[in-house]
Amino acid sequence: MLTEERREAILRMVERRGTVTVKEAAEEMSVSAVTVRQDVRDLASRGLVVRVHGGAMSPAAARQASGPQGEESRPAARPGPVFGLVVPPGDYYYPEIIRGVQEAARTHGARVVLAVSGETLADNREQVRRLVAAGAEGLLLMPRAGLEAAEHPEEWLADLGVPVVLVDRRAGGHAGRLEQVASDHAYGAGLAVRHLAGLGHRRIAFVARSDSPNTPLIQEGYAAACRDLGLVAGPGYRIDAADGGAPAEWFEELVRAVGAGEVRAALVHNDLDAVTVVGMLQARGLKVPDDLAVVTYDDEVAELSDVPLTAVAPPKRAVGAWAVDLMRRRLAEPSAPLAELLLRPELRVRASSGAVGGSDARR
Repeated sequence: MLTEERREAILRMVERRGTVTVKEAAEEMSVSAVTVRQDVRDLASRGLVVRVHGGAMSPAAARQASGPQGEESRPAARPGPVFGLVVPPGDYYYPEIIRGVQEAARTHGARVVLAVSGETLADNREQVRRLVAAGAEGLLLMPRAGLEAAEHPEEWLADLGVPVVLVDRRAGGHAGRLEQVASDHAYGAGLAVRHLAGLGHRRIAFVARSDSPNTPLIQEGYAAACRDLGLVAGPGYRIDAADGGAPAEWFEELVRAVGAGEVRAALVHNDLDAVTVVGMLQARGLKVPDDLAVVTYDDEVAELSDVPLTAVAPPKRAVGAWAVDLMRRRLAEPSAPLAELLLRPELRVRASSGAVGGSDARR
C-alpha cells in the first residue's frame, strides 16, 4: 500500500469511528505501528486529524470533546509522545540519568512510563512488549548489567515496531537499528591517568568492581592511557561483591601495598569503595594524598569523603536528556541517519590527588 493510500485509509477510519488507535490501524492495513504513527503525524500537521494518546481523532470529535455546547470550541490539546524507560534495579549511579530523562521529557511535553529491568533476557522482552502494548511510541533501554551483552540485541527488539535508544549502554557492531547515547568511560579513565601522571606518578593501581557494565570500558581507557604515557600499569584489584566478604577483606591487599610503599596512586571505581579505602588507610595512620593519591570514578559522593576526592564525573544527566532528544528526532524523522553519541566526562580536582616526589617519580 502506498503512503497516500494508507493515509486515505486512516482518514476513512477516523471519519467512520471518530477515533482510531495506532494498533487498530496497523493491524487492518498490515503495516507497522511506527509507519502508522508517522502517517498520523503527517495528517495532524495538515489539520486533517487530531493526535491523541495512542491514535487519532477527527477534528469534529475533538471539538465536541473540548467543552459543553455553546462554548467557543478549540481543538483539543495535542498530547506529547509516550516513552517507555527500562532501568536497572536500585543503584546510586542511575538516578541522575533518570532525572535527565524526566527533565527533558517534561520540557518537551512527553510522558515517561518506567519499568525496572528483569533478571533475564526473557523478562526484559516481556517488559518492553508490555510497554509498547500500553502505548509507548519509543523505548529508552538501560537494562541491568550483563543483559546488554546479549548477542544481536536488535533481533529481539526489531519486531516491536517502535524505535529504541540504548541509554548508557553500547551494543557495538550488533546495534542494528538501535541508537545509543552513553558516557565515554574510556575517555574518562584516561583523564584520571593523565592527571595522576602529571603529578609525577609513574605507576598507577586500578581498583574496580567486576559487576559494573562500565568497568571494561574504564579499564580499557586506563590501559590505553598508561601505554600512551609510558607508565607501568597496575597492580589491578578486582572487587567481586558476589563472592561475599566485607570491604576490609576486599581492600586489605591494596592497603598493605600502600603501607609498604608499593602503591602511591590509584584510580578507584566507584566513589563508595574509594571512601572505604580512605577510611582504612586513616585507621592505619596512612594519609591521602601523602601516602596514596586517589582519583575516583563516578563523582556521586566523592566530595563527601573525609578527604574530598578528586573524581571523574560522567555527564549522567546529559546522557538522559540526549536519549530523549534522540528519540524525539527519530519519531519526527524516521529516515534520518542512525546516531551513536558518546558524551565526555570531566575531571573534578579536589584534595585527594597530590604530587609525588622521590622514588615513585623515578619508577
